[in-house]
Amino acid sequence: MFLIGLIFSFKYLDRKLEKIDDKEFVEILLNEANFKQDNILKDFFHNFLEKTKKPTEYVFSEYQEPKTIEKVSKEVENKPLIYIYNSHQTEEYAPSNFVEFSINPTVMMADYILEDVFTKNNFPTIVEERKIKDVLNANSWNYNYCYAASRNFMEDVYLNNPTLKYFIDVHRDSLTKDRTTVTINDKSYAKVLFLIGLENASFSENLQFTEKINNKLDEMYPNLSKGILQKGGAGVNGIYNQDFSKYTILIEIGGMENTPTEVLNSTLAFANAFLEVIKTEEG
Repeated sequence: MFLIGLIFSFKYLDRKLEKIDDKEFVEILLNEANFKQDNILKDFFHNFLEKTKKPTEYVFSEYQEPKTIEKVSKEVENKPLIYIYNSHQTEEYAPSNFVEFSINPTVMMADYILEDVFTKNNFPTIVEERKIKDVLNANSWNYNYCYAASRNFMEDVYLNNPTLKYFIDVHRDSLTKDRTTVTINDKSYAKVLFLIGLENASFSENLQFTEKINNKLDEMYPNLSKGILQKGGAGVNGIYNQDFSKYTILIEIGGMENTPTEVLNSTLAFANAFLEVIKTEEG
């Protein structure tokens, strides 16, 4: 009976291969008997599935260079404070069991976890769902212009939501699992890394804010953070849109071989540390 169950499961996933997305992914996980997680993971997935997140229509101006977005971001009534986005939206994580062979979850999984935690703590949050590749295609840009594309979204969403103060760009590292994983209190976590661009004239302000978060994370979850990497010079972006606000941070959560559970654990840890810092910032 067990083997028959496996066969039917794989056949079902084969039929879903071309249509499956992140939402269907978590729905399958919830329905699989071998998917055993703690209550907080199941609660989050159930809440995530109840949300009605629909693709946004894109309208690009044909009279500006580079082409910009017109009237696509909505104004949020509850005065949002935090904006979460991904300059590299397609970065993926590893599957954790056989039901995930159809897809690999992306960094956007972490976005929705953060949104859920921040919102429940009365910090209204916006997650960017428009596609970076649409901006790249509209401007005939290659992948190297991802930060210019995400800057397009940042400026647009801030125009309609001027209460936004904190901007979080979520990424994933490309190192192997032995370099992106740590065990804390018998629980496996995906290590995190913060990145600061030295080509930003006011990088010291971004660094100061990032140091507060990193220090709090070290205090609450020792060895989870790999620290703060400062990058500048030839061959790197060097700014990473951190000139947009001194409260703009870039965080890498785990690597390509980390599982969704490890990413979840680390995202919740980062959320806790981040909340402790901004509660002080907001008085």
